[in-house]
Amino acid sequence: MKKVFIFSIAIMLTTLSFGQAKKPTLMVVPADNWCIANNYVDKINDQGTVKDVPNYKRALQNSSECYNVITKINTLMSDRSFPLKDLSSVLKSMTNNTVMDIVTTSSSGAELAESTLDLIKRNSNADIILELNWQVNTVGPKKSITYSLAAKDSYTDKQIAGAQGTGSPSFSADLPVLLEEAVVANMDNFCAQLQAHFDDMMENGREVTMEVKVVEDGSGINLASEYEGEELTDIIDDWVSDNSVNHRYNLSQGSNNFLKFEQIRIPLFQANGRPNDTRRWTRDLSKFLTTKYQISSKVDIRGLGKAVLLIGE
Repeated sequence: MKKVFIFSIAIMLTTLSFGQAKKPTLMVVPADNWCIANNYVDKINDQGTVKDVPNYKRALQNSSECYNVITKINTLMSDRSFPLKDLSSVLKSMTNNTVMDIVTTSSSGAELAESTLDLIKRNSNADIILELNWQVNTVGPKKSITYSLAAKDSYTDKQIAGAQGTGSPSFSADLPVLLEEAVVANMDNFCAQLQAHFDDMMENGREVTMEVKVVEDGSGINLASEYEGEELTDIIDDWVSDNSVNHRYNLSQGSNNFLKFEQIRIPLFQANGRPNDTRRWTRDLSKFLTTKYQISSKVDIRGLGKAVLLIGE
């Protein structure tokens, strides 16, 4: 009898441990298409090209519809135990100076470094961004809602899950109710896709990109320069291999002054248990080059999932 009791307790604890599996942190934003269709955009000049950039702050302040549908999706995901970052709260927590600029550029002003969404991602630390688009359909006294929900990895912008559909016509004029009726049928499969992606990251690391560029500073250093009998390219390549999960990465481009590493899988956590990210991981490479070879370098961040290592003074 005692053995049966102990066995039952073990089964119960195992079940609880599976039920408490770590889940990704989510943040819901209105999709670009919805922002453009409803004129919640700012026009910017990016090196001669005019671009429409979503203005999430104005959308939330001026559209109760936007606020209500995002709140409803937040509630549905929270009911399924997903931790959430609220877009409205993140925007309020961001300062009103440079971090709230429409774009930020590199110190030289040569190229776009971060978009508004990049800044929001960096300040929210959300693992997955849910982009929500919706449209209310009216037929006589009845209404329905057509929606699409795209889940994108906040580091790569790759879509990792999706759901779409149209709810049944209803006499209800309550938009959140119409939205819930439309999405509930697809929600379990959608959540399973989110969890599968996060489980893969936990096991195989987060995907990031890193570029290495040589600054023309008159030092004569380039990626073909040799240190202790090895070319700098090979030294960096070996470091990336040793510090990526299961040596998973792809050196897609290379020259004497430029390297591009893609599909690098970096650990979600550092050795000390702190959360890891592209900047910290690339900074470790910079410190390694400085400490062992006295090579000066600087890390330039281009959104959450991309870093540029500038070699030279």
